[in-house]
Amino acid sequence: MTPTRVVLVEDHDMVAEAMTLAMARANDIEIVARAHSIATAVESVREHEPDVVLLDRRLPDGDAIESIGVLSQSGARVLVLTGEATATVAARVAEAGGSGLVLKSSGLDELEDAVRRVADGEAVYGAEFLAGVLNRLTGRTPSATLTTRERQTLTLLADGASAADVATRMGIAHNTARNHVQRVLEKLGARSKLEAVAIARREGLLD
Repeated sequence: MTPTRVVLVEDHDMVAEAMTLAMARANDIEIVARAHSIATAVESVREHEPDVVLLDRRLPDGDAIESIGVLSQSGARVLVLTGEATATVAARVAEAGGSGLVLKSSGLDELEDAVRRVADGEAVYGAEFLAGVLNRLTGRTPSATLTTRERQTLTLLADGASAADVATRMGIAHNTARNHVQRVLEKLGARSKLEAVAIARREGLLD
């Protein structure tokens, strides 16, 4: 099997070395070059024509998301690596032509799996980012996809209300309130009510 050829773009030497050593243990992934800036990344991609560019988002010469278009011109798929992100950042990566977003807090096994999946043509985004990516790419915003009742539910959740409280305060059946809560979580790509509120605040959906 021909290994997936990767250009690693990371300006912190210790982080880059750790990733290189970890991936060296995988027979199907090969780090063909390392770069520490957007400029050197462009040069490395042109020289080595990799399958995947593993791209740190914040580099000394700028926000690397803005370089995705140039880096992918040779056919390489770009997987962005970042310390922290929001659904909006994930959507920017997708809009720029990136193939995925992985948090630096992810395990090395998870990172290797993401590289493989991206090389196979998949788009790799965590569940917490997927709703934002899909909404942005389809021209919708999370606030536009929430119904009036769902927006009311979100506001109540932000006040600390439970599903039972939502039912009482909105004058609806408990099962209906629970369905509203579930749909809010699904549309925001959240796994809990607390996460839904956090995402909503981050995306400006709550005043």
